Amino acid sequence: MKQPLALFLFAIAAAAVTPAHAQLLPQASQEAPAGTQPLDRIVAVVDDGVILQSELDDAVRAIQQQYASSPGQLPPINVLRRQVLDRLILMRLQVNKADEQGIRVSDADINQAVAGVAQQNKLTPEQLRAAVEQSGASFASFRQQLAEQITAQRLHESVVRDTVQITDSEISNLLSSPGYKAGEVHLAHIQISIPAGGTAADIEAAQNKAAEAIKAIQGGMDFKAAAIRYSDAQDALDGGDLGWRRMDEIPPAFTDTIAAMKPGDVTPALRGPTGFNILKLEGQRQPERQMVTEYHARQILISPSELVTEQQAQQKAQELYDRIVNKHEDFAKLAKENSKDDTTANAGGDMGWFAQDAWGSTVAQQLAALKPDQVSKPFQSQAGWHIMQLLGTRQADRTDEIARNQARQAIGNRKAEQAYDDFLRQLKASAYIKVLVPELRDPGQSDDTTS
Repeated sequence: MKQPLALFLFAIAAAAVTPAHAQLLPQASQEAPAGTQPLDRIVAVVDDGVILQSELDDAVRAIQQQYASSPGQLPPINVLRRQVLDRLILMRLQVNKADEQGIRVSDADINQAVAGVAQQNKLTPEQLRAAVEQSGASFASFRQQLAEQITAQRLHESVVRDTVQITDSEISNLLSSPGYKAGEVHLAHIQISIPAGGTAADIEAAQNKAAEAIKAIQGGMDFKAAAIRYSDAQDALDGGDLGWRRMDEIPPAFTDTIAAMKPGDVTPALRGPTGFNILKLEGQRQPERQMVTEYHARQILISPSELVTEQQAQQKAQELYDRIVNKHEDFAKLAKENSKDDTTANAGGDMGWFAQDAWGSTVAQQLAALKPDQVSKPFQSQAGWHIMQLLGTRQADRTDEIARNQARQAIGNRKAEQAYDDFLRQLKASAYIKVLVPELRDPGQSDDTTS
């Protein structure tokens, strides 16, 4: 689905590039006299760097454009600015950490991302650039924002790779546990976080904030608007939408509650490992048996080598095809004598039963065009030149196999989400963060409060 320009601008944005002409003022600037350029100012210090008022203003403006058709879903402007500033701070911390770990993003990576955004919005890269500049943004800033998003994603992958492991016993235990629930649910959430090492006062403040959010929802506030206003999660400004998730991806502490809900229901504030969570069930769907078409085929593979050129391999494949189709020679005998596929040659080229894409997209495409017992004309893949005969098809129930694969993925996703959330909380807790503008501080935060 095509996204509005403002949406993808902020979706990939964390902060704009610092203007070269910016004057860094630690105190709030006064209104500029008529005819003069307003001065930029620092709104927050993050470790050795700063976030400028202009960066915050650009990001807030993008969110306002995103919700231009439904501005009532946005919180008051002071709350929105705090939400956006928190996102900018978190992105800055991730970029700094990635830099420490030697994570780099090349121009080629950014160009590929630009092409992807353009394609998603049915534009050419040149049209995308024009659209960005027409919106009032700098295309250099746009590229920088993309680079930061790619950097944060690679940091996420690094953290998950180093911390998340899944065993076969975990998969079996999940599938056999009494609490295992099949099916999928569409969820939205509001997360009220407790800082790493939070005090009793921090827990009470989070609980009070969660109670305030519940009261607002019960009073008629749209859940999406409440998420934007109250949630501390990274997806807060997207309305807290978690999308469709399998029940085995849901933290076990919440599955029983969600299983008893009907679409539209909202949970009370649920205590989780990082704070309080309010969940809304948007929809649900039950699992179905997973039937797939399996293919039985055999092949002859002729591969180029130091002694066989590409052209000679093609000619050899064409000669064998003629002997099978026109001279009716035995396929299996020719496969044993000529095929260079070590896994099938001794079996007369028999590939056994397999899913359509098991041997790659090129083979899958040829299979789809064959009828039983039909022999394909020679075709080329990365491995060489193939001749393939389709021996038959069948419907296979792969529900159990797919369930195990999905369980593995679900456990991995759950662990990854928790691991990175813990990582971000620790990252923020160990950083030096000072918000210099009083109205941008969280309520109750003192002048000298830093993370």
